[in-house]
Amino acid sequence: MASYDLTIPISDEAIRALHIGDTVRLSGVMVTGRDAAHKYLIETFIQADAVPESERPLYEKLQGLLDGGVIYHCGPVVRQLEEDGGRWEFVAAGPTTSIREEVYEPEVITHFGLRGVIGKGGMGPGTLQACQEHGAAYLHAVGGAASLIADTVKEVVAVYKKDEFGVPEAFWVIRVEGFPVVVTMDSHGCSIHEEVEAASRAALERLVAG
Repeated sequence: MASYDLTIPISDEAIRALHIGDTVRLSGVMVTGRDAAHKYLIETFIQADAVPESERPLYEKLQGLLDGGVIYHCGPVVRQLEEDGGRWEFVAAGPTTSIREEVYEPEVITHFGLRGVIGKGGMGPGTLQACQEHGAAYLHAVGGAASLIADTVKEVVAVYKKDEFGVPEAFWVIRVEGFPVVVTMDSHGCSIHEEVEAASRAALERLVAG
């Protein structure tokens, strides 16, 4: 196991150097996105016959942010500072459960060229295959450390779809420094989550048989 400091956007070479169990500190600009955001990406852009003209400006911005970038499964708690020109600030930024995005994530990785997906609990075989084929990794953020993680968010660069999706489901574009994660699914087809599930199943079978 090794430790890395990576800057977003991340190169294919840097992602493929990572293996499960490695720790990473991320710096740069990433995007939050949960259920509504992923559904929007799939239905409006990826599976659409054509990108609607009204949505094209956002599509182009997201293309630039997600190509070589990172999407964070997070529904943040935020506050707006009236005395500072209405600037947004993250109060809590803990990860949400990722498996809900399994139906979307492989296509999002493929279409946008994602290098990293952050969340908690791991994802399924479709995402693992996409990570292997396209050079990406699943990065586990520590649950229960929402305030600590928020301290690494140095700036809210922009927010999209807040009025339509609501604060937790919006695309928050954030600049982070030293955001701590652990590689639990890598680009080599390895997944700690699969190992844990297999070990748990074997233990259960022993209990039942005993």
